[in-house]
Amino acid sequence: MDLEQLADALKALADPTRLKMVSLLNIRDCCVCELVPLFGISQPAVSKHMSRLKTAGLVHERRQGMWVFYSLDRERLHAIGLSLAHLPDMSGELRRLEQEGRLVQCL
Repeated sequence: MDLEQLADALKALADPTRLKMVSLLNIRDCCVCELVPLFGISQPAVSKHMSRLKTAGLVHERRQGMWVFYSLDRERLHAIGLSLAHLPDMSGELRRLEQEGRLVQCL
């Protein structure tokens, strides 16, 4: 990874919303429709954040029908020195939304 790529990746991670998204993706792959209720922002806003992470090479996108799923590029994160073990545990957020019936199941 060259200096420009490293700077771009670090800039993408500097946003608190995107860093929280990376924390969630550290638990499991997520669909955009699942992230909307977690962040309380619109689907286009979530997609824009994910697009920024994808452009920086930090996430992979997988399309399944009309849904878009994201997963971490763990090798890339490791290459920039981000220890996933130091990210906050967001599993409680996913459990809370599931218990409230607000976690969208798009599969």
